[in-house]
Amino acid sequence: MAHEKLPWELIEEILSRVSPKYLVPFRVVCKRWKAILDDKTFINNHKETFRFILATKSKIYSVSMDTKILVRELLLDIPGLEAQKPKKLVSCDEFLICIMDKGAAVCNSWLKQTTWISEPSFRFYGIGHRDSNNRSEESVYKTIWNSTTGWKIHDLASGTWIDIGSESSDSNQGKKEPKTKMHSTSGVFLNGTLFWIVTSDETAFLYCILLNFPTEGFYLYCELPFGMSHALDALVLRLFNGDRFSVLKQCYVTKKIEIWVTKNKVNVEDGNDVVWMNFMTFSIPNFPGLVPFAYPQQPSYFIHKNERLVVCFCDESGKAWIYVMAENKLIEKVKIESVVDPWPLHCTYFPNLVSVPQGL
Repeated sequence: MAHEKLPWELIEEILSRVSPKYLVPFRVVCKRWKAILDDKTFINNHKETFRFILATKSKIYSVSMDTKILVRELLLDIPGLEAQKPKKLVSCDEFLICIMDKGAAVCNSWLKQTTWISEPSFRFYGIGHRDSNNRSEESVYKTIWNSTTGWKIHDLASGTWIDIGSESSDSNQGKKEPKTKMHSTSGVFLNGTLFWIVTSDETAFLYCILLNFPTEGFYLYCELPFGMSHALDALVLRLFNGDRFSVLKQCYVTKKIEIWVTKNKVNVEDGNDVVWMNFMTFSIPNFPGLVPFAYPQQPSYFIHKNERLVVCFCDESGKAWIYVMAENKLIEKVKIESVVDPWPLHCTYFPNLVSVPQGL
């Protein structure tokens, strides 16, 4: 074949300039092309990759982090977006979830694919999947919802709903659970389990729902290595290196930022052996609060190549900023001027080539 005569470096460079929506069918050309297109390094180096998504009334934006910070408008088919600002924006697993008044849009923002879930009365908590056991089957993607009456799971491919009840002491692995309150409804999915942060007085915990379909259960997973001293402390959970956790903590009073990571690969079924270690600390003079008093919203962040912390947040006037930090120094800060509307929703998003399941 003709492509075999080209150096692989040149093939990668050519593919990095192809629009993402055309890359999906290229994955079946040959095993090596599939390996290239599935590699995170290739996706990170693609000319149209990005790291943050921001949403206002009528508009969705992407923010790339290459040699300079670049903002582009994303054209996504989200019902109702032209008339209202989304209620919530969450990146969970491979997809972006945009919560509207009458349901939620599940999107692959890179491929510009969207499917719609109609459920106005429940609150969205996360999305997870079970990998297929053989090549002929597709992965099963399910979204998790909650209300005062209990929890539901929605199968994206079939469009069906399953009631799974409410939290129960029967599923907490024998741990005596303190009375807690939800810190954030934005969950992190790992190996069939959805995790999120809850607090009790000044103590913070990871709570989880086990989604190894068809088995489900709730339990308190582990205590975080710090607590909350103020309601406007920043506290955000993310994955670290694919199989560990990272948590960003900023004290509202001192503005000190800490990044904690789990020392070892996470065993989702047992949090007793979790060991946390301090990965980064920033005590920068005159640093702003990452959770604005006027419109409380947790910051979005990612750790770039294990050496730089990149944060997106809104200041007290509602303008969005990107801060880049390393070695206890502020390296760069950029106001996102092209996002005109104040208080945009924002989240971290890593592009991928996973197609959104379309409901029946």
